[in-house]
Amino acid sequence: MNKVLTLAVILMAATTVFADGLKVGFGRVDVTPPLGTGLSGYFHERLADGILDPLEANAVAFSDGEKSAVVISIDIINLRAYFGLYREEIAKATGLDKDAVFLACTHTHTGPVLGGNWSYGQVAANRDLMSLYGNFLGTRLADAAKLALDDLAPAKLSIGRGEAKGLSFIRRYRMKDGKVRTNPGRGNPDIACPIGSPDEEIQLVRIDREGRDTIALVNWQCHPDTIGGTKISADWPRVVRDTVERAIDGVKCVFINGAQGDTNHICTDKDHAGPASRLVHWHMGRAVAGAALGIWDSCRPVAAGKVGFGVAMTRVPSNRAKPEELPEAHRLMDLYNANNNDPKIPGAGMERTTNLAAAKRMVSLENGPDFFEFPLSAVTVGDAIAFAGFPGEPFTAYGVSVKKGSPFKMTIPACLVNGNFGYLPVDESFREGGYEARGSLFKEGLEAAIVDGHLNQLGKLCGKRR
Repeated sequence: MNKVLTLAVILMAATTVFADGLKVGFGRVDVTPPLGTGLSGYFHERLADGILDPLEANAVAFSDGEKSAVVISIDIINLRAYFGLYREEIAKATGLDKDAVFLACTHTHTGPVLGGNWSYGQVAANRDLMSLYGNFLGTRLADAAKLALDDLAPAKLSIGRGEAKGLSFIRRYRMKDGKVRTNPGRGNPDIACPIGSPDEEIQLVRIDREGRDTIALVNWQCHPDTIGGTKISADWPRVVRDTVERAIDGVKCVFINGAQGDTNHICTDKDHAGPASRLVHWHMGRAVAGAALGIWDSCRPVAAGKVGFGVAMTRVPSNRAKPEELPEAHRLMDLYNANNNDPKIPGAGMERTTNLAAAKRMVSLENGPDFFEFPLSAVTVGDAIAFAGFPGEPFTAYGVSVKKGSPFKMTIPACLVNGNFGYLPVDESFREGGYEARGSLFKEGLEAAIVDGHLNQLGKLCGKRR
């Protein structure tokens, strides 16, 4: 008798969730750039000479009948200055409010450069090509949003949490001499300890829809930089999507990368028995997909409620150089711009990269500003789901803090959303130094501004002010 009652309660709950009035749609488009495109993510030129797998934009639209919003995950390192332009283009094409457009990048390092960038290998020879691609990409993102809105169908939400362990590693280390280094090398005897721990939690939103494919929204966090070379690829996030979709019929998978600014796939332990380097993206993608599939049938239903969205602006201080630091910064940038392999640029490996990143930051902020207006984007569904967007590459602690403090049943942190201000280190790292902190546009005070800004906005959208 108890089993019968329990089943009846489950069925009533499912019916109630479907009756919430929420509709959800899905759209997917190919956004692969042409060969010859400058590839992003390194401090030297790379031009695409092949395609390992196509790049995609995956869109999920949410509508309660009164308000609608779209979340789009794009296989690209970041959209740079195009974020605002593309959001306006999508809003115009769909009738959505601009603040209801949530553009998130997976941050693959084997995707295209957008806009000129001294560190990403953009060259004069392919600027016309990239201008054409930039226009094409805006149109395709609008297409993805329109397809998702055209696909709206009654939906119910379920959520689940699990772990994908031993795949993501903190890449900042304290060395035995007290200095901080990023990626100091596997088996380096001078390593004292990593600075922090990765967030290995995987979050899954399962969206079952009437008469349409089910949508799997998978959220995890790590740098997608396992492939390198000169072939276009979405890296391991593509493997996550493909693996989930092959495992379960009638499912479309969308991957949202979280707070990944201080993590990557490299374990410095010389005894770590990881996969061969050419297999890392397969290993990571399948393992993350496996963790999602492992919680698929145990997801618990959550009521939907009204759709909400917003972009909260918060003021953050900039990290301007001292006057006495500028001559050396200009010297380094002049050397790099004349010859990016100039041996007079001090340091080797990541030390050299750190020196260049710091010099670029100092020169770029020479004439200000003293503060930046920083957009924090969010899309919400009732008090069940929140997407919290960071306009840059947040350190792990940002995602953990926002998830912990959020009033929503599940909060999905997303990197590189609606803007790119580079690395977003936590306050302690500014005191410690290292690549991400020395190259960051910001200084101490950033952490509180971002975390408090997000939690205040999420509280308002949930109706639970802090």
